[in-house]
Amino acid sequence: MKALIVKLFFACLLLASLAVSAQQRKPHNVLFILTDDQRFNTIKALNNSEIQTPNIDKLVKSGMAFTQAHIMGSLGGAVCAPSRAMLLTGRSVFKVHQDGSYIPNSEKTFPEVFRENGYRTFSTGKWHSDYLSFNRSFSTGDHIFFGGMHTEKEGGHWNPKINHYDPSGQYKNSFHANKFSSECYADAAVNFLEQPQNTPFLMYVAFTAPHDPRTPPAAYLSLYDKKEIALPGNFMPEHPFDNGELKVRDEQLLATPRNADSVKAEIAKYYAMITEVDHEIGRILDALRKSGQYENTIIVLAGDNGLAVGQHGLLGKQNLYDHSMRVPLIFSGPGIPANKQTDAYCYLTDVFATLCKMNNLPVPGTVSGRSLNEAFTQKKFRGRDHLFTTYANLQRAVVKDNMKLILYNVNGNHSIQLFDLAKDPLEKNNLANKRDKQAIVKSLRNLLYDDMRLYGDFCDLTKENWGYGGRLEFKDALRINP
Repeated sequence: MKALIVKLFFACLLLASLAVSAQQRKPHNVLFILTDDQRFNTIKALNNSEIQTPNIDKLVKSGMAFTQAHIMGSLGGAVCAPSRAMLLTGRSVFKVHQDGSYIPNSEKTFPEVFRENGYRTFSTGKWHSDYLSFNRSFSTGDHIFFGGMHTEKEGGHWNPKINHYDPSGQYKNSFHANKFSSECYADAAVNFLEQPQNTPFLMYVAFTAPHDPRTPPAAYLSLYDKKEIALPGNFMPEHPFDNGELKVRDEQLLATPRNADSVKAEIAKYYAMITEVDHEIGRILDALRKSGQYENTIIVLAGDNGLAVGQHGLLGKQNLYDHSMRVPLIFSGPGIPANKQTDAYCYLTDVFATLCKMNNLPVPGTVSGRSLNEAFTQKKFRGRDHLFTTYANLQRAVVKDNMKLILYNVNGNHSIQLFDLAKDPLEKNNLANKRDKQAIVKSLRNLLYDDMRLYGDFCDLTKENWGYGGRLEFKDALRINP
């Protein structure tokens, strides 16, 4: 009898072991959520007491937030296009094509890799690149928007011009949704999750909010009284010098010099747009739970770039301050520790390799981004040694050990800024001319030169005017970045 009990005991252990092994082998689904122009510090759970983001807060508490995630920059004003291309391809800013508006067959996107490895890949929302790369990446989708923003002329957020999935890749039959953009995209995502899922899936949900036009539903705007909104600590009526892009479209959305009342009104609308997106994210997460797939799904939430909204006298993202280059990046799901944060330096380009390695999929040789997987297992994840960011042929920056150098070249006029981000996170106190900081300036400048060579920068800071007589027109930048 005792022998029988022992045999039954070990048989149960074996079955349990096999069950665990099978669970470990089960491919994880992926839900990737991307917001548009959401700054890194617009999440309540990440120390913004003014904003309401209950659903994103849940992801922060159930997962890991990378609080020093950055984008690399852009060749021109539409910063979101190269940012999304870098995210999708894992390539650096000078290695994406046409500033992100085109992804060639030779460079795979991460949804494309998942699709080639048996995943059903679905997309809804914004695709700021070409039709062919979209159809290579996704086996299905709905409510797809091709472009950069919902202009008022084409219906704005309230009546966005979108497409059903077209297997031919032609997308000639666009239509107007007649509902708010975020609701439209969440509807498509929820509908997908309500379908039977017989294979692992990857969902790419790319919202177009909080990008302007900032026209949130009244119910969300009523949550924010501009009188109660705090003015940013680095608010300025005007930028202290010409950074080369003071006349770009984004900066024309509010008259200069800025005043406190108008900036607070813009922040209220910005926050309302984010809270509305948060609500739609909640709908998607609820549908994921109801589908029974939640526990086996890796959820990633990211922003494509930040936005100034009154900081440093700026409104847009055509600059290299943290408010424009730092973005939200949160991972939640199987294998990811709960309620953790890391301030390790990373780029959005690192998401590609991270997701592939989490799912034991091959990382293409075209990918230069680095896996962040060690952050999920190490107590102290180092991340990248430093970060390099760039804008047009006007601005270059590098940050290492919380010291940040920004160089400007505007029609031959050179400006320099040095910030100690540990003591001055709002980048208010320029230390560049301090005698005791010159060694740091020199060291960071040399590091910046090294990075420009490493990443294939088309500018040369050792030459007069960085090798160009004036501001490089975007069409000329595209010739350099074909």
